[in-house]
Amino acid sequence: MCVRACIQKTNRYFSTSLALMAASLSTALDVHLSIPKSDTKRPIFLTKPTRRSHPIKINISCNSKSSENVAAESPNPKTKTLSLSEQLKPLSSTTLSPTKNDRTPLLSKPKSTWVNPTKPRRPVLSLQRQKRSTYSYNPRVRDLKLFARKLNDCDNTEEAFLRAITEIPHQPTRENALLILNSLKFWQKSYFFFNWIKSQNLFPMETIFYNVTMKSLRFGRQFQLIEQLANEMVSNEIELDNITYSTIITCAKRCNLFDEAIEWFERMYKTGLMPDEVTYSAILDVYAKSGKVEEVLSLYERGVASGWKPDPIAFSVLGKMFGEAGDYDGIRYVLQEMKSLGVQPNLVVYNTLLEAMSKAGKPGLARSLFDEMVESGLTPDEKTLTALIKIYGKARWAKDALELWERMRENKWRMDFILYNTLLNMCADIGLVEEAERLFEDMKLSDYCKPDSYSYTAMLNIYGSGGNVDKAIELFEEMSELGVAINVMGCTCLIQCLGKARRIDDLVRVFGVSIDRGVKPDDRLCGCLLSVASLCETSEDVDKVITCLQQANPKLVAFLKLIEDNSTGFENIKEEFRNVIKDTEVDARRPFCNCLIDICRNRNLNERAHELLYLGTLYGLYPGLHNKTLDEWSLDVRSLSVGAAQTALEEWLWTLAKIVRREEVLPQLFLAETGTGTHKFSQGLATAFASHVNKLAAPFRQSEGKAGCFVATREDLVSWVQARPSSITA
Repeated sequence: MCVRACIQKTNRYFSTSLALMAASLSTALDVHLSIPKSDTKRPIFLTKPTRRSHPIKINISCNSKSSENVAAESPNPKTKTLSLSEQLKPLSSTTLSPTKNDRTPLLSKPKSTWVNPTKPRRPVLSLQRQKRSTYSYNPRVRDLKLFARKLNDCDNTEEAFLRAITEIPHQPTRENALLILNSLKFWQKSYFFFNWIKSQNLFPMETIFYNVTMKSLRFGRQFQLIEQLANEMVSNEIELDNITYSTIITCAKRCNLFDEAIEWFERMYKTGLMPDEVTYSAILDVYAKSGKVEEVLSLYERGVASGWKPDPIAFSVLGKMFGEAGDYDGIRYVLQEMKSLGVQPNLVVYNTLLEAMSKAGKPGLARSLFDEMVESGLTPDEKTLTALIKIYGKARWAKDALELWERMRENKWRMDFILYNTLLNMCADIGLVEEAERLFEDMKLSDYCKPDSYSYTAMLNIYGSGGNVDKAIELFEEMSELGVAINVMGCTCLIQCLGKARRIDDLVRVFGVSIDRGVKPDDRLCGCLLSVASLCETSEDVDKVITCLQQANPKLVAFLKLIEDNSTGFENIKEEFRNVIKDTEVDARRPFCNCLIDICRNRNLNERAHELLYLGTLYGLYPGLHNKTLDEWSLDVRSLSVGAAQTALEEWLWTLAKIVRREEVLPQLFLAETGTGTHKFSQGLATAFASHVNKLAAPFRQSEGKAGCFVATREDLVSWVQARPSSITA
């Protein structure tokens, strides 16, 4: 009670004092402090967090000694006197931190603001591009040009150059030397001539001589020599201008020396020289190629804040950077920035953004961007169309791809080999046989894009996937007649087609002709031969295929004979399997193991097949084969061959049977996923898997809601194990 009375007394005292102070006020000064809010027009994902601010009003009052003013400013006696807590409440609500519940949530990346608008940041670049030196007319230009041609024709050795330089037609003045230096095509000649001019000591060496020499060295990617010249300029107190620094930075970028490029950019600031837009765009590209996204965005925003209007090259750098990262929001940001700054994209920018969208997986946005480009009056080139076709093919947008092809033909847009072959590969991926044949005939009728080795390979892939053996053989013979070289991919497609058709003699002939024509077997071709060997029904055919495989990969054939020998122990098999896999390309390791398991099952070596499946799992060839959650256990055999999937099912059932007998905890649901395949020519695994499930009388049934998925409940599995104890443990 005493404390409360004391507080009430204090409040009355402060209220009376405040009333008296208000009665003696002469002048009230209102000071408003407000922090500018973020600009919402620009994207928020490239900005820094800011806290929501409220205006703070502070009343500063001064007492006056004049009695007249006191009487004039006296308050109304009827006005209610506020308590101290009530008077301080508005101040506390604006200055104290909000509570946890009232705190405004921050956006992901709000817009950054200047700390002090009255004192803007120092600009980071010069808005005036470095002026190029002008050349006056030289009446001896013809003689000097002819002499420069002689220097270009001589050998790229210093001895040959020194012999040729003695025939210089006129005294090397400053203008003559610059003309000759600009006319030299090879960086060796430019460097030799620059050193020779210095040795003559006829006139002072200026910045322009170093710049011209450095540009020539940049074409030859001679960063070490360029850096030596730059250090020489510093030592001799010769000015390094923006052209010098941009040449150094771009050469370092071409040589993938990103740290050196950044170092020279920082040295530029230390000398007090402000980079122009050319140098600034170059360093943006350096940071982008080195993967420093935050630095790129920081430099870009600071440059724009300094008044810089980025050109299409700078936006191409940003678009490519976001594309490499697959950042869809970043690509949208580039488009919005160009629109807000009034920069019209050129063909290079559109091509860069389309390639970026391919990695971001946005075919719809790519189509809209392409239509926008065409509507703006730009004509797409081969690079544009190739990028768009790749996007459509990756997304399996067959209809849009074919419509684009028709537009190409109607508008007579120029097409090259890469574009034609991209279209053919897309048709092969999606299974568009008739469209591919029509496109292939167009190539034959073309004057400048006749089918090459890759074009024929795409057609062999289409015919091979579709099982059209006769057309594939006919195409192979046509290649021989026209002298078109066959590559290892085309040979693999044809051998796979012949193997599925059981035409082993033709397979042996094609393999021999391909080897004679310079084809070097790779792991994919060896895997194809191994797969054909697993499909052969007679020992005679198997021996023919193994003979071809012996020529391609003797080590693999030796391991194949080892696993066929029942006397070979498991440890020996494990060691040799590891050696074979170690020498095999990563993409071909799992197919090798699948084919070896298939061969073992075809020859009734089931125990060996289980050993190979165990080794494949042990060495990481089947990641994700088994998946477990509290409610569901699953077997994913979508990456396995038929024999390997059957082996995996048997192994899984045996393991589950042991768990059931030990009365361990089981989930409610069991799944086996085989997949259905989206390719027109893909042969699904579900049919063969279902047949093996029926053979084992396993409790799995085809799921009604999901194709390529087999389901069993815990009760079904337990009942099945209890009903067949002997067959499970066999």
